[in-house]
Formats: sequence, structure tokens, C-alpha cells
Amino acid sequence: MERKSFQLGDVVEMKKPHPCGTNAWKVIRMGMDIRMKCTGCGHSVLLPRSKFEKRMKKVLASTDPPQS
Repeated sequence: MERKSFQLGDVVEMKKPHPCGTNAWKVIRMGMDIRMKCTGCGHSVLLPRSKFEKRMKKVLASTDPPQS
């Protein structure tokens, strides 16, 4: 299975919506765990990387670093 690619600052779509109704989350911390912030209400959640990768559908907005 191919690993999903995402970066710090990306806005991702998850499989299930947040109770506030928004399905978009911003990645604010990466490591063994992924911290993401709801773009609707601002609630932040910490998930293990394996669970995050299973629950992520796609990257909605990517923050590409400038090429030098």
C-alpha cells in the first residue's frame, strides 16, 4: 500500500465530518502523531500517524515549499 503524502500546513479532507459540520482539517504538527485543527470551529485533535493515514481522503490545499 502506498503511503499518502501530506505536509505541514496542508488542508486535508477526512472520511468523517467533524460534529461542527466541516470535513476540512489543517495539519499543524507532524511526527509520530499528527495534530490537526478543524477549519470550521478551531478544535484541535491529536491522532497517531497510522490512524490519520487511514482516515484521510485527500489533500484539499497544499503548501508547497518554494523551489530554490
